[in-house]
Amino acid sequence: VIFLHGLGDTGHGWASSIASIRPAHVKVICPTASKMPVTLNSGFQMPSWFDLLSLDPAGKEDEAGIKRAAQLVDLIIEEELKTGISSDRIMIGGFSQGGALSLYTAAHTKHKLAGVVALSCWFPLHKQIGGAALVNKDIPFLQAHGDCDPVVPYKWGQLTSQILREILPNHEFKTYKGMMHSSSDEEMKDVK
Repeated sequence: VIFLHGLGDTGHGWASSIASIRPAHVKVICPTASKMPVTLNSGFQMPSWFDLLSLDPAGKEDEAGIKRAAQLVDLIIEEELKTGISSDRIMIGGFSQGGALSLYTAAHTKHKLAGVVALSCWFPLHKQIGGAALVNKDIPFLQAHGDCDPVVPYKWGQLTSQILREILPNHEFKTYKGMMHSSSDEEMKDVK
């Protein structure tokens, strides 16, 4: 399992949560993004997979940064392949910006994956989904979102789900009543 944190967090922030639900035979990798100035946060430097210019589905996006971050995730996958793990035993996922990156990477990688878990997120560069490789079209995608999320609005999660459902037959969208921009025990049980 390769799990990607959200904006301003680190891999350590999710490592214990993911480790607590993983089966004993599963390796968990929680990388930390490099620090960079984030436009949405007044240019403050923080761990970020790519720059965030807007939290509006129609807003401008950091296309080059998103593609660069997806290549980084692909490199992590390739490092695991070198150890003898087949790509169809590798699952990727993430929270918020990390979930967005996991969705984008799964849609564009050449590696057939085991599945995707995308928590409280959106699909970056969603207008370009027609150009996705979709090697992973038939794998399970679990997308989960709290209906009270003030950071990545629930409506944006629903929009992402509608787009993905049209091209991914194995996509499931779960809603968590009253959950804000966070996780919950119920959600973590579903992820397990």
